[in-house]
Amino acid sequence: MTDRLYYTDPYLREFEGVITALDRRGDQLVAVLDRTCFYPTSGGQPFDLGTLGGFRVVDVLDQDDGSIGHVVDRSLGPTPSSSGSAPDFQIGVRVRGAIDWPRRFDHMQQHSGQHVLSAAFDRLFKVRTVSFHLGGAASTIDLAREVSANEITAAEDAANEVVWQDRPVSIRYATAAEAAQLPLRKEPVREGTLRLIDVQDFDLSACGGTHVARTGAIGSIVVGASERFKGGSRIEFYCGGRAVKRFRALRDTIGSATKLLSAGLDDLPASIERLQADAKEHKRALTALQTELARFRAGELGAAAEAFPRGRAVVAAIDADAQGLKALASAVCAQPGYAAILISMARPALVVVCRSADVGANAREMLTALTGKFGGRGGGSPEMAQGGGLDAPTDAIIAEARALIANALGRSPQA
Repeated sequence: MTDRLYYTDPYLREFEGVITALDRRGDQLVAVLDRTCFYPTSGGQPFDLGTLGGFRVVDVLDQDDGSIGHVVDRSLGPTPSSSGSAPDFQIGVRVRGAIDWPRRFDHMQQHSGQHVLSAAFDRLFKVRTVSFHLGGAASTIDLAREVSANEITAAEDAANEVVWQDRPVSIRYATAAEAAQLPLRKEPVREGTLRLIDVQDFDLSACGGTHVARTGAIGSIVVGASERFKGGSRIEFYCGGRAVKRFRALRDTIGSATKLLSAGLDDLPASIERLQADAKEHKRALTALQTELARFRAGELGAAAEAFPRGRAVVAAIDADAQGLKALASAVCAQPGYAAILISMARPALVVVCRSADVGANAREMLTALTGKFGGRGGGSPEMAQGGGLDAPTDAIIAEARALIANALGRSPQA
């Protein structure tokens, strides 16, 4: 059993402890101490980083026997002995540990902010928090039902009022019987003595995580996004330093956008709408031009087509994207008596296979043969099929395409 110093003093940054056990995890050591201020992954909060006895701590494990294992990187610190433990890193040795304080304080801000935000949803709208995840860049809570934008704003405002009031956040303990008489926000999942986090006159919850001493240290609570999730809502939020970083990122992004669009902040949505409308109109015009161009190019390809007993064949490498290849192949096969295989000049290649309605060749089967030989994937119908990812020289693909289309239309070309 490890004495968890963060339970009573989450602001403790350094400590000394005695190594009580050593184990291996791959080429790393797992050290168990009689006491520690390193927090293991638990309750949605990630583990602490830092150093222990000259080694870098890369993971912290909450083990089944109640002890905490510190996974240390042996590339820093003393060289391990043949027994698997370092000469000055052995059972019974007292070592000094230091946590990565910026990381710990960030986690304290986010976790404390989560308590306040969850309590705000619960107090205002009786919406229960189902789960919490403290991520590397953002944190989320999952709510039991869908909430509206107005409800999110109201909860965000109420949570920040509590932050700015700088209320004390205290740690106390209660037995299961005592806890049953207390107004806990949610029913505890653990039995025995419970560690309670008390945000004065706002939230009381059983929790083993690390928290700030006063709500003012949370700084601010900002909801970044929300989405439907498993019948409820997933709320993404940022607290303290993360809220500042998020604001800076948004500021820089919006600043660049307003500069590029020559628009003020309030005019930005309308400017983007106009840009989207213009892009759609340009796309329609481009499609029309491509269709018209395809008709002319289709005439050229059709005139040079090779004649076979059951139709005329067009096989060519074309400098075009998938849409261009499809438009050109469709234009060729709009005329009776044609089959076409068009290949892009890029590698890996795109390919479109098509036939006229009166030609008996199967476009899908020819595409399958090409992808089977040269890789890639695709699909379609007997009349039109397209694919991509063919990884071979263009000449090799063309040669195989000619053989396939010749076989489909009859081997002997007509004069």
